[in-house]
Amino acid sequence: MRYSREHSEQTLAEIMDAAAREFRALGYHGVGIDGLAKAAHVTSGAFYKHFASKSDSFRTVVVDGLKKLRDGIAHYRASQPKDWLVPFLDFYFGSKHRADLAGGCALPSLTSEVVRADREVRTAFQEELLNVAAAVADGLPGTAGRAAAWPVLAQLLGGVLLARVVTDQDLAREIADSVKASIKSSR
Repeated sequence: MRYSREHSEQTLAEIMDAAAREFRALGYHGVGIDGLAKAAHVTSGAFYKHFASKSDSFRTVVVDGLKKLRDGIAHYRASQPKDWLVPFLDFYFGSKHRADLAGGCALPSLTSEVVRADREVRTAFQEELLNVAAAVADGLPGTAGRAAAWPVLAQLLGGVLLARVVTDQDLAREIADSVKASIKSSR
């Protein structure tokens, strides 16, 4: 039976959403093709109609995740061009985002998985990370360019990761608030 283009696009979107959640929650080695397909409510055969391998799907999820971060930065920059960083940081370090491992930002959720991935995944991550860095740099005052973006991105990654790993929610809030204040004071 041949499916319509719309059905195929919907299936791909469902696989992508499920794969993003599963890779973020379980890690690359924590889930296989069958698990990804099951999470998307499709067969493994349907998965392979869209992706050549698990690595192919992971690369796609990683790139899409970083594009969503870049889109989020663009949204905050467009809504508050002069002071976009403050509301962005409030969202990023907010308790809802910190708690959403499966649905949160790809930067803290997938970076440790990417470092162990194949060269193709790492290269795709690098290319999209450069785009994210450019989006941050373009929104920062001064002319430091990308060099000014790296500390911000490192603090986003590290701050959320540290806040997620601790069990004490007061400590998680302290970490998030401290990192957020550090980023704000350096701008």
